[in-house]
Amino acid sequence: MSEHINDRASSQAVLSARALCKNFGGIMATQSVDLDIFSGDRHALIGPNGAGKTTLINLLTGVLTPSSGKIELLGQDISNLAPHLRVQRGLVRTFQINQLFLSMTPFETLTFVVTNRQGLSSQWWSRLGQNKAVLERVQQLLEQFHLADVSHQASRHLSYGKQRLLEIAIALACEPKVLLLDEPVAGVPAGERDELLATVDQLPSDVSILLIEHDMDLVFSFAKQMTVLVNGGVLCTGEPHLIAKDERVKEVYLGHGAVRGVPHE
Repeated sequence: MSEHINDRASSQAVLSARALCKNFGGIMATQSVDLDIFSGDRHALIGPNGAGKTTLINLLTGVLTPSSGKIELLGQDISNLAPHLRVQRGLVRTFQINQLFLSMTPFETLTFVVTNRQGLSSQWWSRLGQNKAVLERVQQLLEQFHLADVSHQASRHLSYGKQRLLEIAIALACEPKVLLLDEPVAGVPAGERDELLATVDQLPSDVSILLIEHDMDLVFSFAKQMTVLVNGGVLCTGEPHLIAKDERVKEVYLGHGAVRGVPHE
């Protein structure tokens, strides 16, 4: 079923899945998926509802255990590694629904994440305001994600767009090698959308990004590579302009409208 519309097999992937399968009883949610994310990639995962995108992301991040197949991060097998250990090794994700400490401010949240990443979490409150390197990194993140002006507001009081920015800032504070962005603009009002899109576009080039998104405008403005998932398996992988011309992709999305030659989900 899978086909590579272009070939980058000679390069070393930072994250790869091989023959990845997940069964729920008699239902095969993920069918022998092969996926490669390369250094600095901007890679989008798309597919119709029920294609298995969420299952695949949960397998990659350790929320689910594969029925068969293998996942490698930086050449090491992580197929059975716990989610938090994958984060420590550099595989970090955001979620469709914000996962924030709503009573904490962006400053407090990012300080906690940065100190934890540096192995100082057991004394993070006592060190708050004392560790220069931590504070410099936190301030950098607050400015990069347009949170400096709301840095001391409880997260529950932030606009939804700011909450999404904070979640991505938290992910970046974990120093990922690979960042999985799960529908980052879902639910974000139009007035905050441009700021979020611009911020995502300016994420560090050395961080490989796998984007799961329904918004085809975002997908085609962001992605350099795309994988189309259908019925739990990979239909094709390739550069966006080639995916846009693929008749099988058009057929899969038949009746769902089109943006820039590629249909919406």
